[in-house]
Order: sequence, then structure tokens, then C-alpha cells
Amino acid sequence: MTQTIAPRVRTLVLLLLAVTGALLAGAAPASAHAALTGSDPAQGAVVDTAPAQVSLTFSEPIAVSDDSVRVLDPKGERVDKGAPANPGGTTFSVRLLSGLPDGTYTVAYQVVSADSHPVAGAFTFSIGAPSETTVSVAAQGSDDGLVGWLYGFGRYVSYAGFVVMVGGAAFVLACWGPGARVRPVQRLVVSGWLTLTAATLGLLLMRGSYTTSGKVGDIFDLSLLGEVLQTKSGAALVSRLLLLAAAALFIAVLFGAYARTAAAGGPDDGPASATASDDGPASATASDDGSDPATASDDDSAQAAGKGHGADEGSDGRDLTFGLAIGGTVVAAGLAASWAMSEHASQGLQPGVAMPVDVVHLLAVAVWLGGLTALLVALYRAPAASPVGRDAVRRFSRLAFGSVVTLAVTGVYQSWRQLGSWSAFTDTRYGQLLLAKIALVAVMVAVAFVSRRWTQRLADVRIAGEAEQEKQPAGAVPVQASEASDAEKTGSGKGQDAVRAAQLARQRAATEAARQKRLRDADPNRFGLRRSVLAEAGVAVVLLAVTTVLTQTEPGRTEQDARTAADTSASASAGTGQGSGAVSLTMPFDTGGANGKGVVSVDLDPARVGDNDMHVYVEGPGGRAVDVPEVKIALTLTAQDIGPLPVAPDHIATGHWSASGVQIPMAGDWKVEVTVRTSDIDQVTVSKNAQIG
Repeated sequence: MTQTIAPRVRTLVLLLLAVTGALLAGAAPASAHAALTGSDPAQGAVVDTAPAQVSLTFSEPIAVSDDSVRVLDPKGERVDKGAPANPGGTTFSVRLLSGLPDGTYTVAYQVVSADSHPVAGAFTFSIGAPSETTVSVAAQGSDDGLVGWLYGFGRYVSYAGFVVMVGGAAFVLACWGPGARVRPVQRLVVSGWLTLTAATLGLLLMRGSYTTSGKVGDIFDLSLLGEVLQTKSGAALVSRLLLLAAAALFIAVLFGAYARTAAAGGPDDGPASATASDDGPASATASDDGSDPATASDDDSAQAAGKGHGADEGSDGRDLTFGLAIGGTVVAAGLAASWAMSEHASQGLQPGVAMPVDVVHLLAVAVWLGGLTALLVALYRAPAASPVGRDAVRRFSRLAFGSVVTLAVTGVYQSWRQLGSWSAFTDTRYGQLLLAKIALVAVMVAVAFVSRRWTQRLADVRIAGEAEQEKQPAGAVPVQASEASDAEKTGSGKGQDAVRAAQLARQRAATEAARQKRLRDADPNRFGLRRSVLAEAGVAVVLLAVTTVLTQTEPGRTEQDARTAADTSASASAGTGQGSGAVSLTMPFDTGGANGKGVVSVDLDPARVGDNDMHVYVEGPGGRAVDVPEVKIALTLTAQDIGPLPVAPDHIATGHWSASGVQIPMAGDWKVEVTVRTSDIDQVTVSKNAQIG
């Protein structure tokens, strides 16, 4: 059975990498948690005179630098001056040069939200009238590309390290004291500490590039590192490193002084019960001894002294366990707070309540998933001399149940806070990921129920085995003990063969231990428990990956607020007859018939390669919106011999047509042709060129 652990561990690792890669690669580029909710001038607006400044309003506080907001003229030259100012709240403004000519101007911004995520975007406005060309702004933000992927992976690794370290230590302290002596369990907890430490250092180095340029070469830029250390996110990462130093001391005591007090007699005994179990056999030996009363009296005195010493050791063991529990809880809560104070919980509604709730939520996740990992290692890798027993599994089952209840309570509050409405479950990416997380938790709970049944069967078999042992004669001697005794007698009879006899005794003991391990591995109940716990761990890997992506995704409440603000802006622009797209073209037409004169306007948003939204407006000579029997659009890229690509917009309202999903295959100088038909026989085609992409 133990030979199958390596393939299964490799399977879990491959599953971890595959799921993480798929989720991180599939994450939307706009995964930031602050959204642009308004601007002055508004997106797509046409103003009569040049404004003195441009203002941007976000859904939450942001951090800005000197180059966070850039305003570019139609030729791509910067026309802003000075660093962005914060006149109040979540609104930031940048001053413009005086005497700006007419045309379309592009506003590009790249800021950092209060919950540590970069936010990038662009929009346009026009002075006097829209220009025929617009500036092309790179769509890729600093959180895209290699650095963004590495940063996201580093976040996953840091969560995994935290879960393994905290959960493994909690499993040893609360469920299986002798596990402190088991090398595989020690390696698991230490590897969690090393993973979290390395990931935190990596995140600290990548933070500057992640929030600014997104270039790999800037990872080791010391000036950027200095700027990061002055931010809230940088302070949180440094605090995490300091707390990890305290965690290292905790781990040293756990696997040092605490391990020495752990029981060696039973697989489920703790430090206190270890002393009691050691006393029992000593008393039995004294009572059965056939020595004279004086010797018996001396033995009783020695036993009494031993009991007193054992009581002192038991008291010291309990004090050490209590101290480790308190200290470990404080350190673990501090580590969890380093996430809560710099991410979702620190912004939005009720941050004073949300941050403690987030800390409790993270601790519950760590105790459940990390403890599950430790149990899996104990079931597969614990030596035959100290196997994890039914009592330890039962304790963890109760601990896991409490963690699940805690997760449910805190999760309901967090869901309400981040979503705000039932529709956000299906209408936003955050809600969809949250549904996936809830489904995975439900699957884990179902598998845990199966594990609980296997644990009960294991306990029933163990109790039956103990009853059979009680029926054996009191003077029965185990085979291994009698063989060892014979070896010792042989060794004493032949002084020159004493060393050889000792070697034979050790070989017999090792053989017997291997036999017991094979018998234990062949137990169908233990085998079933191993399989169910392994299944839980596999689901936990996927659950942790989904949780990591969830922390990098814009909350549903923020996404819906931003969408509402954008819809309001679009409606206002449509009501004034002004376009709301990144490219706006106005063309007069005359079909030659009655009421055949007017103006047609075409808006294309965001005017980039890929999907675009198109709006078409038709106005009569007096500027009043009018309906016509038919409007058709055709797009042609003459330089690449592409097109004409037909677009058939749908009639939305009087004088307003719209089409979504308009595909622009490549960037270039596109010819936009509009065919307007005002009667059965009167129609005309007008055109204009625009730089798209």
C-alpha cells in the first residue's frame, strides 16, 4: 500500500498545477476590485470648450503615482500636466494644458485599488467635434502577461503554504500528539512554512512590477521595492515575514520540546495520558512480583516517587500544550490578518466587521484543509510503531465539523457583502466562481461523511480486537517478546555472541513491525478511510485554486455598480444624441426624396480588435431623432483587402439602432459605409474613415 503513495501524490500535484493554470489563464483581465464609475468629461462626450482638467471617480479609494493618469491628443502627445490630485473621496483629477485644439482626446489610467489590485483602462472625449482618428492604447494591463501570471501563482502558493502549516500544526496539537514525533508530519508542516516564506518574498519582489509596468526586468528594481514598502500591501507582506519568524520558533518547540513529551505507548495518547499509561504497567509489574515484602515495599516507594515525577511531567506537558495552543493561535491569526487587512475585507461595507470575519474564515479553511492534508500523510506515511488511530481521526472529524460550520456562517456574511443581490450569483464572474466554490465544499462534506463512516467501522473493529485480547490468559507472553527473551538468554549463555544475539533480536523486531504494518494496510476499513481522505484532498486542491482566483476577481457588488454607472452614462449620451463610443463618426446624407436630408452618427465602442458595440443615430434637418425604413453598415479595410463586412443593426428606439458583437479582425484605417433608405426608392450611401484598433 505504501508503494502507491508516490503515484497518488504525483497525481495530486499534477491536478494542482492543471487546475491552477486553467483558472489563472482563464481569469478575466479586468480582475481588479475598483471600477471607474464616472468621469468629467464623460466617456464619449463632446464638449464645446477645452476643459481645464479631467476628473475620474472610482468605486473605492485608489493609490496613484505621477503617471497614473495620462491625457493624449489626437496625435498621441501628452497634454496633461502635474501629478494627479485628490479633491475628495474617490475622485482624482489631472490638469490639462491650455488652448487645446478641437479633436478627440484619450484618457488612459493605471492605478492600484485599495485592496491591492491594479486597475487599468482608457476612454475618450472630444472637444468641438470628434476627430477621424483616435489614439491606440495598449489593452494589456500590468496584471496580464508573465508577471501577472507569476503573481497569481505566488498568491496560490502562499495560501497553500499557510493552510498546510497551520492545519498540520493544529492536527498535531488538537488531534494526534504523537504525530509530533512522526517525520513525515514534521516535513509537511516545515514545508508549509518554507513555501509560505518563499512565496511571500517572491510576492514582495514582484509587487512593484505587478502594479506598474508588468515587465520581468522590473522585478529586481530596488526603487520600485522601496515604493512598495511604503504601501499598505507592502507593509502587509513585511508583517507576514516577521510573523513567519515567530512561526519558525513555534515549529521548533512543537517538534522539539513538545515531541519529547508526546506519548510513545499509544497511537492516540497525548502528553497527559502518556504519563498515565506509563504508570499502569509499572504498577501491574509490582503487584505481580513474587519478591519478599521488603523488596515489595521498596518497589512501592519507587513507584510512588515515579508517579510523583510522572505527575510533574504530565503537568509540564499540559502547560506546554496550552502555551503552544495560545501562541500558535495568535501567530496564525496574525498571518491571516495580513491578507484580511490588504484585500477584499479592508474595503467596502463594514470593514471593521469584515476583517475579523475574514480572519476567522481563513483560520477555519486552514484547520480543515490543512488538517485533512496532515491526516492523509499520517494514514499513508506514519510508521508501524506509531500509526494514527481511531481516536485521532474522531477528534479531527469533530474539529473539521466545527470548521465547516464556521465556514458556512462567515461565508454567508462575506457573500452578502461582496454580492449584494441574488442576481449577482449568475450575472457576475465573482458570483459564478462563488457558486463553484459552494459546490466544491458540498462535495467535500459529502466525501467527509463517507470518511466518518469508515472511521466508525475502524473503531468497531478495534474495539472487537481489544475484547479478544482481554479473553487471553493473563500470563500469555507475545511471540515477539518471548523470542527477544530467548535471544537475550542465548546471548548471556554465550558471551562472545551477545552482539550477534542483539542483532537477531532487532531483526526479528523489524520483521514483526513490517508484518504488523502489512496487516494494518490490508485492513479494508483503513483502506477505505485512506481512499476517502485522498478524495477529499483532491477536491481540496481544486477548492483552494478556485478560492485564490476568487480573491483576484472583482466583487459582484462592485461589478454591478460599475455596470449601472456605465449604462446611466450611455443613456444620458443617447438622450443628447451624442455618441458614447471610442470612435464617433457623423455624416450628413441626402437621398433626394421628400424628407431625404439628415445626419447619421455611428459610434463604435471600444473600437479595438475583437468584439465591439455599435450604435447608429439618425436625425432630421432640425436635429430631431427620426426613423427611416432601413439602415445598413459595411466595414472595409482597403489596405488589407478585407470586407466589406456587413452589419445589420437592430432598431432600439426612435432614430436609434444598435448592434453588439461587431467583429474587427485587425487594426487599421477602416472605411465605415452607412446606407440610409428613406422610402421604397430613395436611399444613399455615405462613408467616412476611422482608425480602429
